[in-house]
Amino acid sequence: MALPFFYSETIDTNKTEIVLNEETSKHVVQVLRMQNQEQLQLTDGKGKIFTVEITDNNRKKCTVAVKKVTNHQPPPTNITIAISLLKHVNRFEWFLEKATEIGVAEIIPLICTRTEKQQFRYQRMKTILVSAMLQSQQCRLPVLQEPVVFDKLWQPIGTLPKLETYHQKFIAHCREDIKRDLTDQVNKSLASKIILIGPEGDFTGEEVALAIEHHYVPVSLGNTRLRTETAGVVAASLLCLV
Repeated sequence: MALPFFYSETIDTNKTEIVLNEETSKHVVQVLRMQNQEQLQLTDGKGKIFTVEITDNNRKKCTVAVKKVTNHQPPPTNITIAISLLKHVNRFEWFLEKATEIGVAEIIPLICTRTEKQQFRYQRMKTILVSAMLQSQQCRLPVLQEPVVFDKLWQPIGTLPKLETYHQKFIAHCREDIKRDLTDQVNKSLASKIILIGPEGDFTGEEVALAIEHHYVPVSLGNTRLRTETAGVVAASLLCLV
């Protein structure tokens, strides 16, 4: 049977003992009723998995001893999805969950001209990413950026990466402009890729033109018109798995 699997954001790799936060401690001790000397696994969300043994099953500050540390190499392809926020937040949350399960490395919420809802509960969204990571037995948590206004996407903001550093850059839209099939454009040998996904009303012509000006390739995700969250999942699947 697989060991119970948890996420701990602050793991000091130099220490042989770890004190779990109150929420995780409560789940381990009160929900799972785990006892001293039983083992579980922790991930730091950065590629490490710690196999640990309970030494003090305190329900508020459970202490565990590190028995083994396993380093997992990052996937060969680093995928970023920049996607518009949605009017119905549950649909955006669904996208976050599925993108994490597929293996997307980074998610940038966009505020476009036609984005209807701009509120963003960062901690709730991150909690969804953590749950999806653990459920899919992964040890890399996608980087979640704060929402970015589309026109400012190419400016250095906080921890937002420099977009010109991606090896391949795409924008998916529904306009009747010339565009290429995404599956025909993906180069497996190139390590980092980003795709822009617009809101329910699609990108404006000005937004598409701005992306093309910054060397983004206009692409199609198929012959049907997809909801924003579905487009995000389709794009993630094509880029991560092709």
